[in-house]
Amino acid sequence: MGVMPTALERTLIVMPAFNEEEAVGDVVREVYEKAPGVSVLVVDDGSTDATARVAGAAGARVLRLPINLGVGGAMRAGFKYALSKGFANVVQVDSDGQHDPVGIEQLVNELDRFDLVLGARFAGVGDYAVRGPRQWAMRVLSSILSGLTKTKLTDTTSGFRASGPRAVALFAQHYPSEYLGDTVESLVIASRAKLTVAQVPVAMRPRAGGVPSHNPYKAAVYLGRAGMALFVALIRPPVTVSPPAEAAVIA
Repeated sequence: MGVMPTALERTLIVMPAFNEEEAVGDVVREVYEKAPGVSVLVVDDGSTDATARVAGAAGARVLRLPINLGVGGAMRAGFKYALSKGFANVVQVDSDGQHDPVGIEQLVNELDRFDLVLGARFAGVGDYAVRGPRQWAMRVLSSILSGLTKTKLTDTTSGFRASGPRAVALFAQHYPSEYLGDTVESLVIASRAKLTVAQVPVAMRPRAGGVPSHNPYKAAVYLGRAGMALFVALIRPPVTVSPPAEAAVIA
């Protein structure tokens, strides 16, 4: 009888990447260094630069999308890939270097007890801060989503998150692609599907390169869009998920 794979060996790191050639190679190498045993999939989300080549040279698996789908669309592709290849867990990591891979193992360890684990920026670790409309929106969202998930959440828009087998099966079919849907609506979908949710504190870092996804204009309209994303999530009918079969092969 062979040795059972570890939790990290059953985990696929999914990195959505759009024109991240400056940072993605270093991020992939750091993930392998700090989370030994994991596999890394970079989803090249319609990049026009050398993102795919740099990621592949760093040792990542690369899935190239013909057009830019946004983070949600890229993550759904990553969940489908994980399911098809037999991975039990998926951890989303930004390809721009903001997420410290040292937190991956902590997130994965919590999947023994929860289906979805968020890496929270506002839970007592690090000095990451936001102000103005984004701060107000995050507080309102955290309050509402804490009630829906029946657990205290302080950072519901964090993209640093781990999904266990039930969440991977659910998100491979129902992960939202709209702006903020990949964070806000995904939590509503998870809670309505009776998935358990938790958070662990993490620290964030400055971007290592590339172009920020939130410019000043987007920051100004963040509150309205966040409210709309939550409204859409709440009016959509709930979906269900069945426990996936035990993964046998990781190819």
